[in-house]
Amino acid sequence: AVRLSQHRFRLAIEVAERASRIRPGDAWNFGVRGDAHLELGEYDQAFDAFDTMMALRPNAAAYARVAYAHELQGRFPEALRAMTMATEATGAREIESQAWHRSQLGLLYIQMGQLDDAEREFDHADFLFPRHPYARLGRARLLVARGDHDGALRVYESMVSDAPTSEAALAAAELLAHLGRLAEADAMFTRAEALERDAWRTEVTQPANLARILAERGVRLDEAVRLAEDAASSRTDIFTMDALAWSYYKAGRVGEARAASTQARRTGTRDARILTHAAAIDA
Repeated sequence: AVRLSQHRFRLAIEVAERASRIRPGDAWNFGVRGDAHLELGEYDQAFDAFDTMMALRPNAAAYARVAYAHELQGRFPEALRAMTMATEATGAREIESQAWHRSQLGLLYIQMGQLDDAEREFDHADFLFPRHPYARLGRARLLVARGDHDGALRVYESMVSDAPTSEAALAAAELLAHLGRLAEADAMFTRAEALERDAWRTEVTQPANLARILAERGVRLDEAVRLAEDAASSRTDIFTMDALAWSYYKAGRVGEARAASTQARRTGTRDARILTHAAAIDA
């Protein structure tokens, strides 16, 4: 688990495999192994590990992983069933965990177009754990889905003010650009980049994240490509490949963008950002 948190995914897999040889029936080792394979984009191995974890000990941690596996493959009803089981298997006193699971249910409902159901889950999460970050993120996405861009922007901006992350700042920047507030968007893109670079001082570097920020902003595209290629040299998960595809596209390298976009869609994902990027590249 420590190696996983350090993004030393190969080493995490090696340690988990050694641990499994010592205790073959310990389901947690398969969860860690699956998480590492998932980050590397080795989806068949990840899903096999999650299936083994589920067979050994079907609990909330296993159900949540299976739910995410279904989501990555665009199977939302199956993902919803598994995440519901994960929620029901979480102890009533595990308040933060309950709020996290409710937020995940809400995000799934948004992708399924069931917006009232999504709102109910975010309300439940907020009741359990007020201002839970995933519930706030979900609330903003719900407002976007309902066409309330100004309301969503207020949520994102409050998140940037309260507990700033590059993800929230990037979402705010994109909304500002959509609303035509270009000077404010440019400032928020700058904030997103600064937050991402600052995080590198104390956390593992995430070159794909910075590449995505630069590509979405349309600046320093050679650097965006270099960062995305660096990320893709060690991991080929669909989100890294999407960052590579979009960086290539913005740099005018459409053939390479299409090849990377094909890789980003290989699981059958229905992720809105990946599909929007793919549509632009294909066109």
